[in-house]
Amino acid sequence: MAEVTIVGAGVIGMSCAVRLLEAGHAVRVYGRELAPPAPGRAGPVGTVTSAVAAAVWYPYLAEPRDRVTGWSAAALAEFTRLAEAGVDGVVMTPGTEIFREPVDEPWWTSAVPSVQRVAEPRPGYAEGWSFVSPVIEMPLYLPWLAARVAELGGTVEQRDVGSLAELDGAVVNATGLGARELVGDASMEPVRGQVVYLEQVGVHRWWIDDSALDLGVTTYVVPRSRDVVVGGTEDHGAEELVADPATADAIVARARALVPELAGARVLGHNVGVRPARPTVRLERVGDVVHCYGHGGAGVTLSWGCADEVAALVG
Repeated sequence: MAEVTIVGAGVIGMSCAVRLLEAGHAVRVYGRELAPPAPGRAGPVGTVTSAVAAAVWYPYLAEPRDRVTGWSAAALAEFTRLAEAGVDGVVMTPGTEIFREPVDEPWWTSAVPSVQRVAEPRPGYAEGWSFVSPVIEMPLYLPWLAARVAELGGTVEQRDVGSLAELDGAVVNATGLGARELVGDASMEPVRGQVVYLEQVGVHRWWIDDSALDLGVTTYVVPRSRDVVVGGTEDHGAEELVADPATADAIVARARALVPELAGARVLGHNVGVRPARPTVRLERVGDVVHCYGHGGAGVTLSWGCADEVAALVG
């Protein structure tokens, strides 16, 4: 078994750590930024970007589709297992992606065990595709991942790695957007996403409407235990982490139009994250380094599938 250093403490890096530890490797995780633990938890849990994720299982802003489909299916199966085991923050939740015009069956449906077409799912929409998907509440799930790493004997610490050459042994590069500087990957692109947290008023289905993506906006409603995450934006090339009030107002208005039950829900807070997009996800071994980054808006969705492949590549 090998000694493995994982650079990047987001959901990808931490999932890889679990799989490598389960395979018997000695693992340490270095993260440049660590989010605070959940209330009542101790220790670092992961990066800020992962902590902002909504997050509902959905293959979004990630290519190539053939590999993404396989990784997504593997992750969906694992999240289903984790939900059945009662893991913190993982809840199987029904929902619907809706379309204003009739469409062919979406490409990602091959990764889902059961999908139903819905005619006229909401006023003004032509059809939708419904299925049960895991909603992952990141403030709860990331601490669970960290606890699992610790339980298996791994370590997580804050450290800014300037070069992979300074690390010994096997290395997993799970730095996301940080790969621009760490390995000089100029194909990485930041994609800014802004969300609003609304009061949980009894919403128990998720909804996704991507009909205005060409305008840089997407509408989604993701219910969690204590709030409802609504979004969002797809601002390519933008990295500003301050929430824009006008954008927030527009997000809330779209969410309330889509799900009228949110009309009286109070605004609880705001957040902004930057997705690590790339023309294709990079998952390959080069010498002693396994690169695993560029997951766009699907880091959670691809996490366990990619972690399985990383573990196989480390060997």
